[in-house]
Amino acid sequence: MLTIRFDRLGVQAGDLILDAGAGFGRHAFELARRGANVVALDYMAEEVVAARGVFGAMVEAGEIEAQRYVGVLQGDATKLPFDDEAFDRVITSEVLEHIQDDVTALSELSRVLRPGGTIAATVPTWLPEKVNWMLSDEYHAPKVAGGHLRIYTATELKAKLRSAGVEVVGSHHAHALHSPYWWLKCAVGPRNDDNPLVTRYRKLLEWEIVERPRSLQLVERLLSPALGKSYVVYGVKR
Repeated sequence: MLTIRFDRLGVQAGDLILDAGAGFGRHAFELARRGANVVALDYMAEEVVAARGVFGAMVEAGEIEAQRYVGVLQGDATKLPFDDEAFDRVITSEVLEHIQDDVTALSELSRVLRPGGTIAATVPTWLPEKVNWMLSDEYHAPKVAGGHLRIYTATELKAKLRSAGVEVVGSHHAHALHSPYWWLKCAVGPRNDDNPLVTRYRKLLEWEIVERPRSLQLVERLLSPALGKSYVVYGVKR
């Protein structure tokens, strides 16, 4: 399941791309499949280990060329261990809401991006996220480790990107079908994965991701502008 649209980011084969806050690597793996050279960084050691394992397996299976896997490392987005202007593209998906000093993180992401390079940043959309916070204290910090620290408005995220030296060139919402799932989880408890309603809805989402039925794709397109779980902004470093 991809949140970022790589065509809007301008991804080309051979690009060197940083996925900051890569998690288990959903975007990083697809970038490598498309011929990009990928560096994935995450704060959590277990995510780094898992992503390294999957990249290694992809290389062994011939799914990607070995040179596409540049590296996966543990690191802090507010202190990136890379030279200035090192990357052609930078992405950060569902990460900034977890970082206390998001302004410094965005400054660092801009610093390592070459002039003319593109960046995509995604955060939870304001309205669906507000509902989650209202339904559950466990969902957000400081009640839970790693919880969300803030709810972004579109204006705030764009302003912080501009302050980091990035010209905003586009945006969209994604994953409308995921918003009700998280409302349900927050209503019964974010850690209650065994609730029957949560289990059934999760199976529906998994089926939708794999099978891509036209009916649900249409629902997704119609509802995403208002209810999309994620808000995606694209920019260019001038």
